[in-house]
Amino acid sequence: MTRRTVTAILCALALATATLTGLFGTGVPATAAVAGCGKAPTLTSGTRTISSGGQNRTYILRVPDGYDRNHPYRLMFAFHWLNGTAADVATGGPAGATWAYYGQQRLAGATTILVAPQGIDNGWANPGGRDLALVDALTALIEGDLCVDTSQVFALGWSYGGAMSYAVACARPAVFRAVAVLSGANLSGCSGIGQPVAYLGIHGIHDSVLDISLGRGLRDSFVRANGCTAQNPPEPARGSLTHVVTAYTGCRTGHPVEWAAFDGDHTPEPVDGTTATDGARTWTGAEIAKFFAQLPSTTPPVSPSVTPSGTPGGQPGGCAVTYRVVNSWPGGFQAEVTVTNTGTTPTSGWRVGWTLPAGQSISQVWSGSLSVSGNAVTVVNATYNGMLDPGAAATFGLIASGSPAITPAIACTLP
Repeated sequence: MTRRTVTAILCALALATATLTGLFGTGVPATAAVAGCGKAPTLTSGTRTISSGGQNRTYILRVPDGYDRNHPYRLMFAFHWLNGTAADVATGGPAGATWAYYGQQRLAGATTILVAPQGIDNGWANPGGRDLALVDALTALIEGDLCVDTSQVFALGWSYGGAMSYAVACARPAVFRAVAVLSGANLSGCSGIGQPVAYLGIHGIHDSVLDISLGRGLRDSFVRANGCTAQNPPEPARGSLTHVVTAYTGCRTGHPVEWAAFDGDHTPEPVDGTTATDGARTWTGAEIAKFFAQLPSTTPPVSPSVTPSGTPGGQPGGCAVTYRVVNSWPGGFQAEVTVTNTGTTPTSGWRVGWTLPAGQSISQVWSGSLSVSGNAVTVVNATYNGMLDPGAAATFGLIASGSPAITPAIACTLP
């Protein structure tokens, strides 16, 4: 839908604000949850550190007040801009809590776990996939400790943060349900869009830092990937001090693309009717929240758990492993493998192996190191998730081609 006038815009935003609570209040099925559900959490709100790629990286986590370990929550990554910080995102800067996490703390309320990672040198250059590895590590950590609905993982950011949001959509399409890119460009790396991801682009028509043509290019890559009907969406005239939102038609079910162009410069917080910018009064936060809220939780097919162990449970060195499909599409699927220390002593690492069923091949693994020989698959722990206390678990994910209908016989061993 395209909103062309200020009156229509204000009406639409008022309606969005009135319905957001209901949209975000909808429960999500437990079948989409991960290993962290039902566990007493160790992660709490605040600034935390994680080891990724041989470096200590920081992030700010916000766990909703009254967290219920048996209720699956959305997970949302919010990336800062160049020379910005995770603290700028988490506090909302001059606008305060109203604009925290680009307004999503206020609008998502108690439904969403929020995380603001800190970029090295206050940016997201992502050399060699360094920042993508951080996102993988954080996803695995949070999903292993907190109750997350894996069909409701989102990312958003402005400027360099928008570039990083685009990069995760490009590289992890089976992980991220949707992204919102504000005034972004392809700065953090993307070798080509393969799978569809719901995409919202927001950009100023006279952006003096990252020209709007760069944002249009990002948008069009997902117009193609999502199977939408190509068009040249309307944009506001310069001097109108308005914004126009266009929802593309013909997109694959569950993979919408929307484009919000505004009469303004390089900012995440434009305000209609004025050249001033203000996170407390901007329309962008509500537009993002509404876009994410239209994407309901899915109930993915779940493969039966398989729990062979390298040694008997309860003995030193014991482990158990489960394998489940968390998402699928024609010709491919995403699976999640969880390794649990069933022994009485900490592990120093783990190894998981199985034989690929006929017609399957693995294209991507995160939170683990993959090796393949013929049909034999081996995944060993990453540097940050090999040490497991008794009863603790680590999870890695994979993307594969082929049918997910056959559950492989999978086993774990310890060094």
